[in-house]
Amino acid sequence: MESLNTISILLPAFNEETILKQNVSKLISYLQTLEEKYKWEILIINDGSLDRTGQLADQMAANNSRIRVFHHHVNLNLGHALRTGFSNAQGDGIIVMDLDLSYSPNHIENLADKLFNEHADIVIGSPYMPGGKNSGVPKIRLWLSKIVNRIMSHSVPGKIYTFTGMVRAYKADFIKNVNLKTKDYQINPEILYKAMVLRARILEIPAHLDWTEQNCQKGKRASKLKIAKNIYSGLSTCFIFRPYIYFMGVGFLVLLISLYILGWIFYHTITLMPELSVETHYFDDKFSHAIGIVFNNRPHAFLIGGFSFVVSVIILGIGFLSLQIKRYFEELFHMGSFNQRKK
Repeated sequence: MESLNTISILLPAFNEETILKQNVSKLISYLQTLEEKYKWEILIINDGSLDRTGQLADQMAANNSRIRVFHHHVNLNLGHALRTGFSNAQGDGIIVMDLDLSYSPNHIENLADKLFNEHADIVIGSPYMPGGKNSGVPKIRLWLSKIVNRIMSHSVPGKIYTFTGMVRAYKADFIKNVNLKTKDYQINPEILYKAMVLRARILEIPAHLDWTEQNCQKGKRASKLKIAKNIYSGLSTCFIFRPYIYFMGVGFLVLLISLYILGWIFYHTITLMPELSVETHYFDDKFSHAIGIVFNNRPHAFLIGGFSFVVSVIILGIGFLSLQIKRYFEELFHMGSFNQRKK
């Protein structure tokens, strides 16, 4: 009989005493229905909680050998929590879930099936792809999140709909060998960026992001996600994915402006030349005289046109340099990750 794959369910937790036992129990009940397909374990990462989250997690682990708890003495944020979970997971696949179960437990089977059956390195639960759904999410938050993810989608090659979501499945031997640095929510885009550098196979499945239960917890449980900070993180990540596009885009725009102004100067100079009564047959004398007249009439055009042309060349040069630096970094990162896997 073929041995079953093991999945590690990774649950970062910070001040979650009001929902911890109830939601972990829901996950256990669901995972028990999958035991003919998968072995499983649950890892709770208590990220420096100030309430009874750590104590309750330890109590659950004492009563169930499939639950393991890891404690951070202070709040180190999501990036550290995920790295702790990745390094300690014993499964063949690691599935990160949000403890509020805004993505219901039945996503676990879909993520695991996609991960193992289609030989993926990462599978993303995406509420923004065709077939995905959103329920009860505040309109402003949903609107801003969609905009950030759409911008990020256009900043990378390929087609990924959800960059910022946390609910994902990872092939364990892949994610354990990715060198991650980010300490906060930006770790999710960082993982995708470095996975792309390593030519990982990244897939998505339609997911349902449902905030109905979370809305009922208002006043009892505060959202950990700071909207403005994460929008800024998302936009800065867009720059990291393809910095040269932004430089070159701005550079070409400034170049077009400068060429329009310089073209206007050239056109008025040429059209003015036949009307000049200059006692010379030399083209350069007439041209210089015409330029002088145009300059006297529109000196600001020369200043703006010349200055914008110089600025455009500088910005485009920075764009080409950023492209070279990015390629150099990706090559070094790829080589370093390959050497780490060999060890």
